Amino acid sequence: VQLQASGGGLVQPGGSLRLSCAATGVTLADYAIGWFRQAPGKERELISCNSREHGTIHYVDAVRGRFTIARDNAKNTVYLQMLSLKPEDTAVYYCAADWRLCRPSFSDYDYWGRGTLVTVSS
Repeated sequence: VQLQASGGGLVQPGGSLRLSCAATGVTLADYAIGWFRQAPGKERELISCNSREHGTIHYVDAVRGRFTIARDNAKNTVYLQMLSLKPEDTAVYYCAADWRLCRPSFSDYDYWGRGTLVTVSS
């Protein structure tokens, strides 16, 4: 099983990016998907999660209204659309999959992969 986050890059403040979380060996539609980020010198934090049951989506206050999770089950991919990016959004972004629940800790997820770097700077 492999998860891979991609789509990061350098963007100016106010810009947008769409990150992708693609998987091989597992059907993401069967899993809760969490997006995490780790800024330089900080701990990895859960910023958004789409639960498997009921399709509930959670966002932390720092990204609510700007970031959106969306699933494309046909492509076995989960996206994180990021709008109105700010310098404080600069971080490595990771996706993780859990068979049951959205969990706050990255290491508690069943699967995760390498992250993608997002840099917001003018």
